[in-house]
Amino acid sequence: MSKTFSPTKRFLIKGIMATCLLSVTRVGFAASMAQIIAVRVWPSSTYTRITLESNAKLNYKHAKLHNPDRIVIDIDNLNLNPTLKTISTKVLSRDPFIKSIRALQLDPKTVRLMIELKQGIDPNTFTLPPIAEFKHRLVVDLYPSKPTVTDDDPLLALLEEYQKGELNKKQSQIKSSNKKKNSPIIVMLDPGHGGEDPGAIGYKKTREKDIVLQIARRTYNLLKKEPNVKVYMTRKEDVFIPLNVRVAKARSLHADLFISIHADAFANRSVKGSSVFALSTRGASSSAASYLAQTQNNADQIGGVSRSGDKYLDNTILDLVQKTTLSNGVLLGTAILNRMKKVNKLHRPSIEKAGFAVLKAPDIPSVLVETAFISNINEEQKLKTASFQNQVSKAIVDGIKDYLKRRKN
Repeated sequence: MSKTFSPTKRFLIKGIMATCLLSVTRVGFAASMAQIIAVRVWPSSTYTRITLESNAKLNYKHAKLHNPDRIVIDIDNLNLNPTLKTISTKVLSRDPFIKSIRALQLDPKTVRLMIELKQGIDPNTFTLPPIAEFKHRLVVDLYPSKPTVTDDDPLLALLEEYQKGELNKKQSQIKSSNKKKNSPIIVMLDPGHGGEDPGAIGYKKTREKDIVLQIARRTYNLLKKEPNVKVYMTRKEDVFIPLNVRVAKARSLHADLFISIHADAFANRSVKGSSVFALSTRGASSSAASYLAQTQNNADQIGGVSRSGDKYLDNTILDLVQKTTLSNGVLLGTAILNRMKKVNKLHRPSIEKAGFAVLKAPDIPSVLVETAFISNINEEQKLKTASFQNQVSKAIVDGIKDYLKRRKN
């Protein structure tokens, strides 16, 4: 039997098919759009960092505009979601570089960021692949166009050299200074992590970067009271400084000692105790030391550095480690460890060695002090107290004083 043709039925089928196709297209379109999952703004006196974290790599274009000074960033394939809308609330009044940030939907597939500035800025914008707990990131670092540089703090100049890829060359030109007998001892304190890199995080959400900055400040204040000692810090605030730049700052100021301060972490929360590490050029003294060095050396990737910058693995000056520097590093570390055992249980009874990038200054005895395990609930609590921080600081200072009596010239 033949079938009769019905125009009404044909239009009805077409309408259903079009509706289904439109629904599928909308779902596919939404699924392909990147999503912002976190927004962070890290202000500091050195530079301000803006981070957009997303579930997919972001493609962008940016431009500097003047009168007034501002930066415009257009991000493709992105919708203005509630998370991204909060970016305007992230700007602090004390931020020395940013006046305001606005996000707007420029067209159905493009979001525009308008960053209004307080002064002339040299932006460094780049993307980072996922690492550790972070997804894809778009990073905007805002450096002052006319940095104020003093002999006491060459950090801005060093960061500029780093971004231009000139840090290695400039560092290779630094000569080891022959100091006079009564010259002040110069100590560089290095609070680990900072800014985008929180370091280890304890059970109660205590961040390593905050604790070690507090301990470093206390140590700094104690050392300032010591006669014939000058003390500096690689970072004085919550800012991310690449590993290579930390070492470069110590060398630029002709430091005699470099002490990096950390708070250890391990998957097993029962592990506890204090440790001190020196540099090894022949492998780690234990598997735990090797693991720790690897996690610390990942700081640049976690904190986020532009691929255009110098990388510590490419820095040949760091490989020119002198024998006396290494032996004095062990002597310094042993002296601090002997003081630390009066403050806290030791994780290991003697100094350990591993290939920490931050200890590789060729002419500065350097150690890394793991004050306690922030992953251990009891030690996390201790690390938060002023009394324990003061005890650790005093142990470091007393260890330095012990070392100065025994060091090899």
